[in-house]
This record gives sequence, C-alpha cells and structure tokens, in this order.
Amino acid sequence: MRVAVLAATITELTEVGYAALTVDAVAQRAGVHKTTIYRNWKTSDRLVADALTHHFATDIPIPDTGAVKDDLRALARSLVAVMTTHAGRALLATALSDAVRTPELAEIKRALFEDRFRRAEPVVTRAVERGELPEGTDPGELLKAMVAPVYFRLVFTGEPVDATTADRAVDVALAAAHARALSAP
Repeated sequence: MRVAVLAATITELTEVGYAALTVDAVAQRAGVHKTTIYRNWKTSDRLVADALTHHFATDIPIPDTGAVKDDLRALARSLVAVMTTHAGRALLATALSDAVRTPELAEIKRALFEDRFRRAEPVVTRAVERGELPEGTDPGELLKAMVAPVYFRLVFTGEPVDATTADRAVDVALAAAHARALSAP
C-alpha cells in the first residue's frame, strides 16, 4: 500500500504539479481510501515529502565502488539519468515554480536535498579515510559542487545534460576538493 501511494503521489506531481495535487486524486490512483492516506501521512505536505524522498532514494542509489571518482561518477550519472526523464523534469519544474508561492514546498525541497546529501556523505567520508581526498573535505560542499553544473544546465541554460556533463562535474568537484577549496569552515 505504501509504495502504491508514494508512486501515485509522484505520478500526480508529474501530471498536475504540487499546487493542484489532491489526496483524493492520489487515493484514487493508488486504489486506497483517502482516510488510509491521512492515517499514514497527516498532511499532504508530509505525503509529498515522503514520496519525493523515496523516489530519489530509489532512483539514485549511493554507490560504493572503492574509488571516489567512480562513486561520484555513478552518483552524478544517476542524477542526470533521473532528472532528464519526463518525470524528473516535471518534478524539477514543480519544485522550482511552486516553491516560490508555497512555503511548504520550499521546505520540502530543502529537506529533500538535505536527505540526499546526508545519504551521499559516506562516499566522501570513505574517500577521506582512504586518503583519496584531503582531510577536512566537507562532504556537503563537495556534493553541492558536483551537482551544481547539472542543475545549472537543467534550470537556467537548458543545455543538454548527459554522462559527459556528469563526468565533467565530478572532475571539477574533485579538483576543487584536492585544492582544499571544499574544506569544512
């Protein structure tokens, strides 16, 4: 039931956006009664937050190849693969357009990114422990440096985003980390 409701929520977000999403529509699409949704998620904001977190955690797994460059490339390529799908672009558009008007969605977006970075931090932590990255490298800053070029192209320039974009973003983030530009404050 949980997976069906979360999938239905993602589909609704993709098709109608956050502002038009209703628990009734999600319940109908998932084949459950709306009271079931309210029993498990007290508000539609919690439902959306849980659905987005589950969606991105499932579609962008955290790799552990034993080499930081390979791990980061896998992460960046997964991000590109997810964000260039119809659903990924629709979810991004929803998050960007509706977040300005809807403080709840802005908070969901912030929490979603915090969750993604928290899940990916071990990639950087393991690399520091193996001596692949300098001591004091801030995992969050490295991950932000890595995803920034991808989101910049997706959101602002509309340039194509592909595996080459992902690989270049990783190379730039790693160069910054090795130059100690991404150390914890």
